[in-house]
Amino acid sequence: MEYDGSEFSGWQRLNKPGEPERRGEPTVQAALEQALSFVAGEGVEVVCAGRTDAGVHASAQVVHFDGPAQRDVRGWVLGTTSRLPPSVCVRWCVPVADDFHARFSARARRYRYSILNRAVRPALQRQYLSWERRPLDAAAMHRSAQALVGEHDFSAFRTVHCQAPHARRDLQFIAVERQGDVVTVEVQANAFLHHMVRNIVGSLLPVGRGEQPEEWLGDLLAGRDRTVAGPTAPSAGLVFLGPRYPAQWGLPAEVEL
Repeated sequence: MEYDGSEFSGWQRLNKPGEPERRGEPTVQAALEQALSFVAGEGVEVVCAGRTDAGVHASAQVVHFDGPAQRDVRGWVLGTTSRLPPSVCVRWCVPVADDFHARFSARARRYRYSILNRAVRPALQRQYLSWERRPLDAAAMHRSAQALVGEHDFSAFRTVHCQAPHARRDLQFIAVERQGDVVTVEVQANAFLHHMVRNIVGSLLPVGRGEQPEEWLGDLLAGRDRTVAGPTAPSAGLVFLGPRYPAQWGLPAEVEL
C-alpha cells in the first residue's frame, strides 16, 4: 500500500476490531481493515511490515491477512482501494504461503527523510518535506552518518517511549545526498527503534549546519545517551519505502532483497 500519513494518527489501530475509531484519531490500519472487510464480506485483521507514526507516509507498506473469502487479485486491489480514503491505496496483492509474515519474514526496512534546505518554507509538497532555512553541508552529514553503519546499540536514537526489548540494530546503509534545494537521508536496517530515523536526522542537522563536528554522530552512538543527542526531526519529511524480503516469497522486486 501507499499512503499520505498527514491525516492519520499513525498506522496502528487505537480501537478494538469492529469498534468505531476514536473521534479525531483515524489510523491507516483501521481504514484498511474496514475496506478489506467490506470486500471480504466479514471481518479482516491485518499485520504490517513496520508501524508508522502520526504524519509519516509510506510508498510500499506491506501487510498480510488471511483472506476469509475467495476473491481474485484484481478484486482485492480495486475493491479495497475503492473503499479507502483518497490518501490511501492498495498497489498490488500477491497470494503467499501460510508461513509468510509481513513483519517477521522481512530482513530489512528502508526509509527516506527529505529536507527542503532554503531560506523560505515550502508551499508545494509541504506535507512531504521538512524545512531547514540554514545552509546544510550534505557531504559532511553523509560522512558523519557512516559511523552508524553496522550492528550497534542505538539507545542514543530511541525515544523514551520505545517498547523494543533492546536497542541493538543492524544499520545496513545510510546515505545523505543533495539534489538542488532538497537534502535526503536514506537509511536501511534490519529493524528500527521508535523514532530512530527522525532522531538520527535530528542529530545530523547540527553537523550539516557546522554546529557539531563530523565525529559527533559516532560519539553519540558510543555514549548511548538520548538526552545529549539532537531533537526529533518532524514527521512530515519521513516516508517508509518498505520492507525487504528474501526472493523465496515471490513478491514484487521493489520489496525483495
